[in-house]
Amino acid sequence: MTVTLPLIALVALIGYFGIKLMRPPLWLVVVLLLGGFLLADTFIAPAIDGATETGVDVVNTTTK
Repeated sequence: MTVTLPLIALVALIGYFGIKLMRPPLWLVVVLLLGGFLLADTFIAPAIDGATETGVDVVNTTTK
């Protein structure tokens, strides 16, 4: 049996529990969201994308 879950649902779930359990100040949540949104449209975006892909590859790599 295969269960599919959209990425946005997983991110929303992690975000909800992260805010409920860690209780960061609201201004910090807004600054991090706005900063990430603004960085996505700069010259740094390809470096962020490359680092994210590398991190995912490292996590998904299995040793034989």
